[in-house]
Amino acid sequence: MTATACGSDGSAGNGGVDTDTPDSAGDTGPSGDDDSGETGAADGESGEAPVDAAGRCEYTNPFSQGEECRDYVGAGWTADAIENDCAEQMGTTTLDVACSDEGVLGRCILDGGTDLEVQIVFYGDDADACSLSQTGCETFGGGTFEPEGVCAGDDPTDSGGGGGVANPFIQPTLECRDPIEGEPPGDGPDGQVCTWQLISAATEEGRHYEDYADCNVVYTQRPYYPVDGNDLTGDERMDDPAYTAELDWVREQIEATACVCCHSDVAPGGSSNWTIDAPGNWVGTFDDTGLAFSAGWIDSTSFGAFPPEENNGFDRRYGVPSTDPDRMRAFFLAELEHRGLVEEDFADDPAFGGPLYSQLVYEPSACEKGERVDRDGTIHWADSPARYVYVLEAGSDNPTVPPNLDLPEGTLWRADVPWDEDTTFESGVLEYGDTPGFASQRFPASGAPDSLVEGQEYYLYVLADVAIPLTRCLFTY
Repeated sequence: MTATACGSDGSAGNGGVDTDTPDSAGDTGPSGDDDSGETGAADGESGEAPVDAAGRCEYTNPFSQGEECRDYVGAGWTADAIENDCAEQMGTTTLDVACSDEGVLGRCILDGGTDLEVQIVFYGDDADACSLSQTGCETFGGGTFEPEGVCAGDDPTDSGGGGGVANPFIQPTLECRDPIEGEPPGDGPDGQVCTWQLISAATEEGRHYEDYADCNVVYTQRPYYPVDGNDLTGDERMDDPAYTAELDWVREQIEATACVCCHSDVAPGGSSNWTIDAPGNWVGTFDDTGLAFSAGWIDSTSFGAFPPEENNGFDRRYGVPSTDPDRMRAFFLAELEHRGLVEEDFADDPAFGGPLYSQLVYEPSACEKGERVDRDGTIHWADSPARYVYVLEAGSDNPTVPPNLDLPEGTLWRADVPWDEDTTFESGVLEYGDTPGFASQRFPASGAPDSLVEGQEYYLYVLADVAIPLTRCLFTY
């Protein structure tokens, strides 16, 4: 697995999960962290272990920032396999000891095959986190959620409460700033430089993204966490002026994009995998799949992209945004050739995006738990706080991430709760076309949505936050 963040090497969305881990033991998505920061995982040997495990891995989920622990259950787990899997989680391994059972919200059972089961333990004491723990396990991880503690005895989806998302996704905004001292006037109004604050965005060519946008906004849109890149070795091409000139051009292009938020010294805790600030030939920090992503050999559609005319001329048709995407692609194709790799080597690699991709291609089925819109407009979904509610025509694409995948054709009505608003939508309270004062109607831009037609099928899509679906099913009005 390529364990990176901020979206250019197979990372997941806010609250998402990259399921391409060893032995099919996928990282679950959002989990229940309590406000105190005290969790059962931190108690070490305390608590009577509920399973016979070959070892455990204690770590902080990079997507939810919640404390979790993995129990490695079954004779198939060797010490090396446990340590390798735990390293993927950036966790601490303890062999022959199971996870603590104190303060447990629930367990996610992942069947990795014969004798290679993984049980992921969620910790916390907030019942509002039960539904998100279940979503993280079953929707993103593909596992089975077994509630415990405050989640036991009730359907986790009935927990209700205040949203359960610790760091809500901040929707993109266009930031216009005066040029920094010594730089020429920008292309925006009154000579300002206008830059979208979004992971797929870029500022004007020749400038640095972090000078004109806020990386802290970007970190809410796709989780940031540091991951060491490949070890650098000597590269004789650094003696070739033509090669180094092209390397410098690629670096300058990347400096203008939001990629720098995670892939440079701007990153607060260290870069995520590859970095443009590595000594020597920094491209050496890319792993092979990262190069294939950048060359467009592995699909990354699910990450979303701006049209160049809205993104200061930067085009992300392949992988890394560039004002000259064909030249950028040629550079990475040459890097792949230098490593002796061909496109067929990546034929079996899944599309990038983890949960973003799985949500993009999700096939909805009929609602089975009373999810619907009533005659009076009242909307019912899995009873959990929501920030985004869509009613779409049946057959519409799944809404996923901005800027171009979150408002698919066929959307009839979409209502959003701003990221900084504590109040959220409640099932059985929100009405179709009636947006509460704390929220905003994203679609239609103004006026009432089209009326629903009795006997017609529609698609209800409700999210706790961007990339964290609660309900996505077809109902007949």
